[in-house]
Amino acid sequence: MSKKKITVDFRFRDKLNKVQGGKHHNYCYQCSACVAVCPAARFTKNFNPRIILLKALLGMEEELIGENSAIWLCTNCYSCYERCPQDVRPIEVIISLKNMAVERRTAPPNLTKLSENIGKTGVSVTVTSAVRRMRQELGLPELKDIPIEELQTILGEQEPQIFQEEEKNDK
Repeated sequence: MSKKKITVDFRFRDKLNKVQGGKHHNYCYQCSACVAVCPAARFTKNFNPRIILLKALLGMEEELIGENSAIWLCTNCYSCYERCPQDVRPIEVIISLKNMAVERRTAPPNLTKLSENIGKTGVSVTVTSAVRRMRQELGLPELKDIPIEELQTILGEQEPQIFQEEEKNDK
């Protein structure tokens, strides 16, 4: 019986260590406490925070930040953060991986469109008259206007570079 040789990519691990929140993967001892409380893992076998952390420990760059990565199935609920006995902060590692994927331009296209909409309007979805009417019928308060100028100041008074380059490519 032959065993598959495992090679650790320390280059990728070093890159992940330099991203905010990424270095915590180094403390994971694979106990599975994160999986036990993960709603995404409960509903899809394609997402498992323990496996993501194992791949981070092994430096499996392509599987973590390549196209169609499982990291995008994370619901960002922070349950894994609260449960981890080693203070690994799996969600922060996953967010770091997502940031690396965005820089690499392998994030799902819908995410890019969503981020672009937030940058332009301050909201993730279009607020229609039907939405306003439903809120009123449910007794919810009216939505406040978003101070878009303040948002654009926070964003550096320009759209993030990823959006500018995509627009150039669309032309």
